[in-house]
Amino acid sequence: MTETTRSGFVTFVGRPNVGKSTLTNALVGEKVAITSDKPQTTRRAIRGIVNRPAGQLVIVDTPGIHKPRTLLGERLNSLVEQVLGDVDVIGFCVPATEKVGPGDRRIAESLDGYPRAKKVAIVTKSDAATRDQITERLMEVDSLREDWAAVIPLSALTREQLDVLTDELLVLMPEGPALYEADVVTDESMEDRVAEIIREAALEGVRDELPHSIAVTIEDMAPREDSDLTDIYANIVVERDSQKAIIIGRKGSRLADVGKRARAGIEPLVGTRVFLSLRVRVAKEWQRDPKQLGRLGF
Repeated sequence: MTETTRSGFVTFVGRPNVGKSTLTNALVGEKVAITSDKPQTTRRAIRGIVNRPAGQLVIVDTPGIHKPRTLLGERLNSLVEQVLGDVDVIGFCVPATEKVGPGDRRIAESLDGYPRAKKVAIVTKSDAATRDQITERLMEVDSLREDWAAVIPLSALTREQLDVLTDELLVLMPEGPALYEADVVTDESMEDRVAEIIREAALEGVRDELPHSIAVTIEDMAPREDSDLTDIYANIVVERDSQKAIIIGRKGSRLADVGKRARAGIEPLVGTRVFLSLRVRVAKEWQRDPKQLGRLGF
């Protein structure tokens, strides 16, 4: 008798910076989503695939739900809504280190709008919290809704309780065959993954207003003939000349630093040494311009 397998889609929701992308990467076992302490780092629905003998989970990592201030923000929110309407399970994330606040309550209530999906509450960052904090958070989260299928504390960093979450999510999935081949960890193209690694490097250490203004496009990416090098030509796109100056830094020092950090992330991914050429371009107010958003893939 063949054993029943399950497969389906799950997404994690919560305020920005509750650890959704970190959790996605930890479950997949490979970096498929970039992480940063800047809100709204995630800008696309990125799928990470988790394979287990009991079945397959497709994790859709989405932007954090937030009050939009630009056309980009509106498009990111509608992307989240679309994903929430399609998934089988929604995991609601709250960090163990912070009390449940009005933003968490609002997001928990908004899940009423997605009756098809089963709901799981996840208390993240348990490695950074005391036992009392974790207990308090579990009680707070538990009281937010009556229909939680499970309430699970975990740490993506130490991997504590990750298997418990995986098993619980698989049980909640519909019966069916795997949706992706067993060796696939994401359906993101290599160019998209490289662009995201460059954006992650560019986000490090920038001022608060700048992260939202940074986009990355790949001009060209190809193995160099008669060499073990991969040549990558990329643009870092910002909205104003003043931002361009910040990214480049004094005598190009900051841009060189971004390139160094990005190469360190790209080389293991492409499996060769990398020659990375970065140019900084200005696209005026691109977050508010439908044409520019389209060109940048939003």
